[in-house]
Amino acid sequence: MPDTTNAGADLRQVPFEDLVAEQLRRLGLDLSAPGLVGTPRRVAESLQWLTRGYRTTVDEAIGDGVFTEDHDNMILVRDIELYSLCEHHMLPFYGKAHVAYISNGRLLGLSKVARVVEVFARRLQVQERLTDQIADAIQDALEPDGVGVVIEADHLCMMMRGVEKQNSRTITSAVRGRFRTDQRTRDEFLRLALS
Repeated sequence: MPDTTNAGADLRQVPFEDLVAEQLRRLGLDLSAPGLVGTPRRVAESLQWLTRGYRTTVDEAIGDGVFTEDHDNMILVRDIELYSLCEHHMLPFYGKAHVAYISNGRLLGLSKVARVVEVFARRLQVQERLTDQIADAIQDALEPDGVGVVIEADHLCMMMRGVEKQNSRTITSAVRGRFRTDQRTRDEFLRLALS
């Protein structure tokens, strides 16, 4: 295995699997134990999968999923499952995103809304930024009259370590356009999203 303790070593040249193995060794684990054989490879593959949002763009996720339609009302896609990794501890957080927009003659295919969520959720994240990134991506893609995003999530970094609070849930919101300027529109969105 390459020596990764050398301060001058270029870690980009060290296979990811070897870096994971070194972490496990530093935890005092025996990598020849039956349950750990293959673990470095599986962890490396898992982390590549869980962070695939870095290798995907919103444009790729949306593709040709924008349609012209004479529609100027709210569209809400609720309860979009999301799974992400906290950038502070690399522990999972998971929950639901509720994404709405007020069409200005352009519609986004419903599955594309979920794909936009996935692009940003599959990165090392903080929930606050994730919420804003989804709202901004929908705003940029459609230029609608308004966008609203609410995320409800449970964070294992709070549940498994630190304060160890099992029943805490974090709720974040981001609003753009009419969702920000029109109280009735914002209230309708929040009522539909959180009911």
